[in-house]
Amino acid sequence: MKFLSEYRDADLAKKYLDEIRATVTQPWNIMEVCGGQTHSLVKNGIMTLLPDEVQMIHGPGCPVCVTPLNLIDKAIYLAEEKDVILCSFGDMLRVPGSKKSLLQTKAAGADIRILYSPLEAVQLASENPDREVVFFAVGFETTAPANALSIDKADDLGLTNYSILASQVLVPPAMEAVIEDEESKIDAFLAAGHVCTIMGMEEYYPLVAHYKIPMVVTGFEPVDLLQGILLTVQQLEKGEALLQNQYSRVVKPEGNRKAQELLHKIFEVTDREWRGIGNIPKSGFELRSKYASFDANLKFSIDIPKVEEPKECIAGLVLKGIKKPMECSQFGKKCTPQNPMGAPMVSSEGACAAYYHFSGAIETIS
Repeated sequence: MKFLSEYRDADLAKKYLDEIRATVTQPWNIMEVCGGQTHSLVKNGIMTLLPDEVQMIHGPGCPVCVTPLNLIDKAIYLAEEKDVILCSFGDMLRVPGSKKSLLQTKAAGADIRILYSPLEAVQLASENPDREVVFFAVGFETTAPANALSIDKADDLGLTNYSILASQVLVPPAMEAVIEDEESKIDAFLAAGHVCTIMGMEEYYPLVAHYKIPMVVTGFEPVDLLQGILLTVQQLEKGEALLQNQYSRVVKPEGNRKAQELLHKIFEVTDREWRGIGNIPKSGFELRSKYASFDANLKFSIDIPKVEEPKECIAGLVLKGIKKPMECSQFGKKCTPQNPMGAPMVSSEGACAAYYHFSGAIETIS
C-alpha cells in the first residue's frame, strides 16, 4: 500500500538505524511530542534498537491525557444532573475523573454515546429537538476543525439544543512550557505530523530560533520516526538548530488554510489548564463571543470545584518527559488499564498504556 508499506520496510529501517549509530558521538535527549509517535516507538521496538546515546523522551502530546480532572467531572455532571445526551470519542470514557469515569456513569444509566465525529452529535441534536446534546470536544489542532465545523453547521441549522464542552489544546505553547521547565533535559523535538498537517510549520520557527533547538516534523510509521531521529541527531552533532519536515508527503509548510480559516472563525486563543502540568498561557481554543450560546460551560452555568490529582500518580511528570512510566511505583500494580490512576494509562496515545501493553519492550527498556 503506497505511503504505508514502504514506511515499514525493514531494510530501510535498518539503514537509518545504522546511520544513527554511525553519526552519534555523545548523549542526546530527543522528545517525541505526540502520543502516537510514542506508541509507534514502543510497539515497534525502536527504543530498544537505538544506540544508548539516543534517549527518547515522551511528551505531552496526548489530548485525552491532559484533559483536566475538573473537565471530566463537568462532563459527568452534565450527563447525570442535566440529563443531556453527552457525546464523546471512545478514548475519553475510561479516563478517571475525581470520583469515577464517564464509562461508569454510562453504566449507571446516563445517556452517553460514543461517536466518530462531532457532526454526528449535530445530527443527534437535529433529530432530538427536545433534548440537549453536548459534545465533549477534546483534542489538539488535529481535531479542532471538525469541532469548529460542528458549531458552524449547528449555527446554520439554527439549533439551540447543541453545545460543546471544549478542551481544545495547542501544541507549540506546550512545547515551550516543557522547554522552560527547570527539570527539562530536552535537546531536540520530533514534532507531530498530523498537527502540522492542519497548522503548517510557521509556528515552530520562533521556538527553534529562540531556544536554539532542532525540530523535525515526522509521521508515525517506523521509517518516519527513524529518519526523523537521524535528521535530529545529524543537526545536534553539527551544532545546528533547524526546522525540518520529514513528513513532507503530507505536511505542507503553510498547512491547511481552509481549516485554519474555519478555526479562526469559530475559536479564539485562550489560556488552558493541562492535567498534570498546570495552566499554560495561550495554549487552547475557546468559542468566540458570537458562538457563546454553543458553550456548554456557559449554557449550563457549570461550577464544579477543582480537585487534586492522586498523590501517588506521577502522570504529570510523565507528560513533561521528566519520568518514564515504569518509574512510577504504582505502574502495573495499583494502576492498570482496568483500574487507572491517571489518564496516560488508558488513552490510546498515553505513554503508560504503551509501556503496559507492549510488555516485551518494557522489559528490555527497564
